[in-house]
Amino acid sequence: MKRMQRAAGAVVGSAVGDALGAPFEFGPQGAFSARFPAPGAGGEMRGGGGWDPGEATDDTQMAVLVAESLLDQGGLDLPDIFSRFQRWAASEPKDIGLQTEDVLTNGMPWDLAAAIHFQVNQRAAGNGSLMRASTSAVHFAAAGQEATMEAARRIAALTHGDRAAWEGTAIFHELIRVTFEDIDPLASLPDALALVHPDQRGRYATVLAPDWHPDEATEFNGAVWPCLGSAVWALRTTTSFEDALRAAIDLGGDTDTVAAVTGGLAGAYYGLDSIPTQPHSKEDASQDSANVAP
Repeated sequence: MKRMQRAAGAVVGSAVGDALGAPFEFGPQGAFSARFPAPGAGGEMRGGGGWDPGEATDDTQMAVLVAESLLDQGGLDLPDIFSRFQRWAASEPKDIGLQTEDVLTNGMPWDLAAAIHFQVNQRAAGNGSLMRASTSAVHFAAAGQEATMEAARRIAALTHGDRAAWEGTAIFHELIRVTFEDIDPLASLPDALALVHPDQRGRYATVLAPDWHPDEATEFNGAVWPCLGSAVWALRTTTSFEDALRAAIDLGGDTDTVAAVTGGLAGAYYGLDSIPTQPHSKEDASQDSANVAP
């Protein structure tokens, strides 16, 4: 498969997963299949729960900001990315994570804001840096294993002071990189784990193990390691882009982000052409919105 197919698949796939999962956020397990019981029938991108059909959440909005900075600056410019994040946060976005909002609005400089937030709160292992990583993963894939994982850590650290968030984002970057090289990302997991910081390696080894199931998670999938583990599980246990997203959203909880991460991995794995394109209508969205989690 051509590299461009995989690159476009990763970015578009993540955005599709985000928009598809958003109406089900914080809902129960199985809600997606209950609403759309026939796989492959089409028409699932109907929106609902306050979201228009195909509307992106903060997951995709922040991924676009990262991409724009990388392109405009010709590479990684951390202060520029942070400034773009700050302007976006100040624009009253429809959706923004509480931790991310605090870091971006606490008035501290770009290289201290997240670290100070973590020192004060001692909790910063949310999936907010992982959710936006599709575009940076694509950008840095050609730079090699060490460079792409380090870039992931540095971008993650802009908003997340906990190393768990850095390492989860780094693993995602590396999985995208090897997929671009036509290497099975699931088979490459042991190599990626070997490069994870020792303090975090154990928890990631657990959730990325072949026999792990999201039901075994000890934390909500809004945390970075069960989120990544759930996305890898969805890729491992299905055989198509569409089925991977169905499995991810049916887990419930933080459905937009789990599906965005799954969509990035599955889009890279199966390619852009694997992502279904079906029509929808605003009538569908208004008709179904009452039946979707708020």
